[in-house]
Amino acid sequence: MAGDRQVSKRAVILAGVAVVAIAVAGTLAFSPWNSPSTAQTAAPPAAVPALIDSAVPQSDAQIKLSFAPVVKSVSPSVVNVYATRIEQQSASPFANDPFFSRFFGQGQFQSRPRESQSLGSGVIVDAGGVILTNRHVIEGATDVRIALSDGREFAVDIVIEDAQTDLAVLRVRDPGQANFPAITFADSDALEVGDLVLAIGNPFGVGQTVTSGIVSALARTGVERSDYEFFIQTDAAINPGNSGGALVDMAGHLVGINTAIYSQSGGSVGIGFAIPANMAKLVAEAGVSGGQIVRPWFGAKMQAVTADIAASLNMVAPHGALITEVAPDGPAARAGFASGDVVMSVDGVAVDDPSAFNFRLATKPIGQSVKLERLRNGSSESIDFTVEAAPVPDANTTATITGDSRFAGTTVRQLDPALAEVKGLAYDAKGIIVTEVAPNSPAEAMGLKVDDIILQLNDTAMDSAKAFAQTASQRVRTWQIILQRDGRVTRSIISG
Repeated sequence: MAGDRQVSKRAVILAGVAVVAIAVAGTLAFSPWNSPSTAQTAAPPAAVPALIDSAVPQSDAQIKLSFAPVVKSVSPSVVNVYATRIEQQSASPFANDPFFSRFFGQGQFQSRPRESQSLGSGVIVDAGGVILTNRHVIEGATDVRIALSDGREFAVDIVIEDAQTDLAVLRVRDPGQANFPAITFADSDALEVGDLVLAIGNPFGVGQTVTSGIVSALARTGVERSDYEFFIQTDAAINPGNSGGALVDMAGHLVGINTAIYSQSGGSVGIGFAIPANMAKLVAEAGVSGGQIVRPWFGAKMQAVTADIAASLNMVAPHGALITEVAPDGPAARAGFASGDVVMSVDGVAVDDPSAFNFRLATKPIGQSVKLERLRNGSSESIDFTVEAAPVPDANTTATITGDSRFAGTTVRQLDPALAEVKGLAYDAKGIIVTEVAPNSPAEAMGLKVDDIILQLNDTAMDSAKAFAQTASQRVRTWQIILQRDGRVTRSIISG
């Protein structure tokens, strides 16, 4: 790990590709200072004051210090997650060889379905059978099942898949009379470095396992590609299969969802990452209520404050989120923020960088007023900011093409500043963005992909979903398409 905020992407492994679990019992460790043989002759250095008086254990309770009561209360709430996927696999290793295709025909190399399985973990968050796990555990799954610690198995439906947090919510399809043991959420903001934690999951598919450790760092970023990077780091052993499992405190409350590990080998090296409970709780509550996740939108682009920037702004230390661009008529603009402002805290909690700010704002309810500390021209002031939701697409801003059209199977949405920000585009970006391409549809055969931005069709500018729907429904001999993909603009001519 290079620095506090950089982690090699190749070394970070999502902990849910295979299942694993861990077993650990708490032990009482004695230092030489507490040893009976040295207690009379050795003393700790004066610079390190003893926090606890040295003493020999006098009872069984002192000797048998254990995490067992915490594990017994929490284990029933942690489940194993089994996800089945149907993938297309080529029937021949020569499928992409033009020589063999030429002489034997492409029909000899048609793909065939192949079933694959992945294992992970999950946490019961509602007695009615609602489970929280990582999205990457169940992504692309055609069938998902869970197994409780007592051996019972249930088929589940996927209620929410949230790519922005890498969280997913599952619901037991037929719970019957079962009353599921739901875990209690802790306030993850109350965590401190050095706090004891337990990680519970199903590593390597060996079955439910418990490991112990401490919180080794907070607010870690640069771990994986998600919109809300603000991870808890722990040295409790986390391995492939622990993804979606519970990280709990000594009260048996959920402080995080185990998500990734830093490893060159694929196994635990003592650096694991968990999504804080305060973020996980928002996704879980949306799943329990059957609603959608509604997130705040600030309406400004930000960057970290470097040492050079801090010096130019006469700041004592490089902290905060520097605003580089403000969306016209967005929430930040209406609150008076401008480029060059630095947001230093949210409701009195300091933010070190844009990731920290995004996390803090994302955990605030829509409509709530929060206090943002703003640094402008060397002066600090408190700004009352009302948390607003991002614009929601409606029938006027989206379109789905059906029927006898070359674009049948395409769903698009016209760009707005909030969507442009999410996609990394300029606030004034033009065009319509492809949000869905139906499998085996004419649109898929044509080569359209999700996140393609269609700029022009047959000399008609695509400035609205309505314009796209009208143009795409025409019967023409050829289509001239100008689209932007991965930042590159291309022009194509396709037969109608």
